[in-house]
Amino acid sequence: MAASGGSGRGAVGPGAGPAPIEFDEELARHLERMYLTPDVVAQRARVLQAMELRSGDRVLDIGVGPGLLAHDLACCVGPDGRVAGVDTSPAMLAMTRDRCAEQDWTDFQLADATELPFEDEGFDAVVSTQVYEYVGDVDAALAEAWRVLRPAGRLFVLDTDWDSIVWRNRDRARMERVLRAWDEHLAHPHLPAVLGGRLREAGFQIERREIIPMFNPEFHPHSYSAGILGAIHAFVPGRGGVTQEEADAWALDLRELGEAGDYFFSLNRYLFVAVRPA
Repeated sequence: MAASGGSGRGAVGPGAGPAPIEFDEELARHLERMYLTPDVVAQRARVLQAMELRSGDRVLDIGVGPGLLAHDLACCVGPDGRVAGVDTSPAMLAMTRDRCAEQDWTDFQLADATELPFEDEGFDAVVSTQVYEYVGDVDAALAEAWRVLRPAGRLFVLDTDWDSIVWRNRDRARMERVLRAWDEHLAHPHLPAVLGGRLREAGFQIERREIIPMFNPEFHPHSYSAGILGAIHAFVPGRGGVTQEEADAWALDLRELGEAGDYFFSLNRYLFVAVRPA
């Protein structure tokens, strides 16, 4: 059986609010390992290809995480360009600064997506991957992206819709409860479905939209789904009525399916390319 779109899990209920994951150094390293899996490496390459950066471009990375994308951006624009970035996690910023230490045309600051510490119209491109789904006020974040982009500058947004997940399991009801509890770590677990309208309301013109799947038809420890399995297993106990025992049974079921060769995981991410009109 599989959890999939149309499950009716919905968003976090009114008043509940998200329960964001706090990224200390240990969790930051876990995220880095997940971002180095072939799935996410391929995703990063797709984003870079879509951005079509040139030497000398000025780029802002909103939510730099472990700095893998920021490092690649800096390689693309070269020392005649500029790469700035923000994150709300000191541990992530430390990792990014270390990764980009030899790229002195980079600058990373502790800041929120809704209050960017940069001048108006200072960037040719702004990119945000797996970040806006965590931001409570997405409209304010999009307004800030608009402000810091030059006219004709482009915004690249990649986020997940967790209703797109298909994950083979032997207890559908338990899978639904676990995923509903996992939704609580996000402000907007289904953001892509409404992002187009929000971009247009912010004044952007949508240039194109693409699907980037995370697809693991077999279980492998060095894969996106193996990494997210561990994160979900650690997060959900005590949330949404999920007990530690139930979370343990859920994770064991998936690992057993992997050992038996019956594993299947698919999740869609959506890339939006939008332009601030000249």
